[in-house]
Amino acid sequence: MPFTENDRRSYLLGLRIMGDFGASIAVPVIIFVLIGKWLQTKYGGAPFGVVIGFVLSAALSARIIRRKTKWYAAEYKALESAKKK
Repeated sequence: MPFTENDRRSYLLGLRIMGDFGASIAVPVIIFVLIGKWLQTKYGGAPFGVVIGFVLSAALSARIIRRKTKWYAAEYKALESAKKK
């Protein structure tokens, strides 16, 4: 069964969402944990730098994901309305 153009667009949107969400989670975690580790080695304090970095990155990632979810929902609705026509 061949894919239609709308099916292809749906799959590409899904792959784009997956990659975008993955980057939105991974990049803040790496950056904030590295900053936390650097602060931890500079000022001491057992695991608190890394833990605080991880908590900050989780909060930032949640905010980014929430904003992108709304944007992708609108894009998906536009794609679905184009399928019906």
